[in-house]
Amino acid sequence: MFQGMNFAPAKLPGELEALRHEVRDFLSAERDWQPNSDFNAGASPEFSQRFAAKGWIGMTWPKAYGGAEKTFLERYVVTEELLAAGAPVGCHWIADRQSGPLLLKFGTEEQKQRFLPPIIAGESFYSIGMSEPDTGSDLASIRTSAEKVDGGWRLNGSKIWTSNAHLNHYMVTLVRTAPPSDNRHAGMSQFIVPIDAEGVTVRGIENLAGEQDFNQIFFDDVFIADDQVVGEPGNGWAQVMSELAYERSGPERFLSAFRVLAEFGKSLTLDSSEEMIRLYGRLSAHLVVLRRMSISVASLLESGVMPDTEAALIKELGNSYERLVPEMVRLHLPGEVPKALADALQECILHAPSFTLRGGTREILRGMIARGLGLR
Repeated sequence: MFQGMNFAPAKLPGELEALRHEVRDFLSAERDWQPNSDFNAGASPEFSQRFAAKGWIGMTWPKAYGGAEKTFLERYVVTEELLAAGAPVGCHWIADRQSGPLLLKFGTEEQKQRFLPPIIAGESFYSIGMSEPDTGSDLASIRTSAEKVDGGWRLNGSKIWTSNAHLNHYMVTLVRTAPPSDNRHAGMSQFIVPIDAEGVTVRGIENLAGEQDFNQIFFDDVFIADDQVVGEPGNGWAQVMSELAYERSGPERFLSAFRVLAEFGKSLTLDSSEEMIRLYGRLSAHLVVLRRMSISVASLLESGVMPDTEAALIKELGNSYERLVPEMVRLHLPGEVPKALADALQECILHAPSFTLRGGTREILRGMIARGLGLR
């Protein structure tokens, strides 16, 4: 039976404009970094700590752990401004977006008291340990495993495409704690793994831009204490699916190419061709629609709904848009272009191959959307 999606109209409250301008003022004063066209590309521990001092990490989290108990819509405004400015958010991004919310939902009280305050202070950074070598997009086929030992677990295996692990302190890692069975999603658990633990090796992966934001991680008999298991052993798959809803619906899924669009708009003059002006209008209109959809999902999160299918659709459409912007702009440029546009376009093109991979490939997302709509 066909099932619809919930993209009810939603607007950001007008009173949030004051917060938006506060963030813009902060970013205007923070100019010791080069704006980027990919939120994964810029990472500065110093920036993250100054940002945290404003109370903008863990904004929606309980005050009991150092959070501000703000709304998801307030957090959305802050996130939009960070991405539009190309700020170096890479260090605190994962912890704020999904590792912290995961611990709030499934962690023990001791874990919340121990791990959340340092995240909020901008002193503790996290990576995601999901993808593995030779498994493609099939997350259920992971082979990294942990064996129960006295007081904890012994972890062995490898993870790949681990963003900023060379800068971060922990990674929330999905592993097998029971042999594979007919239920491919059973027998998985999540561990909080200290990246500096004995037996953990981080090996950088250089991208087309010559940067190391991705890494491969190796676990060789790494001991993980029982108090670093997230949730119940064996519940890892359900927890990961919950976690990915936070990863897939935010404005980072369509704003990675924003600097290209902004610089393209600045380059237009009265002498620009009608074709270029039409392209700018079409790309801007596309962005507005994606933003409205994303705000709708943020409002659902605010009301306590977990919109998995809607989040998957936003990511699929948003990543397609991010790939479209630099390609269409490149094809319509005149012979000479302003340096700011050329620089933004060059960086975005080099990073674009990763846009449709992180957080789930297009094929996986389309399968999720079809299931969510009752089509398969």
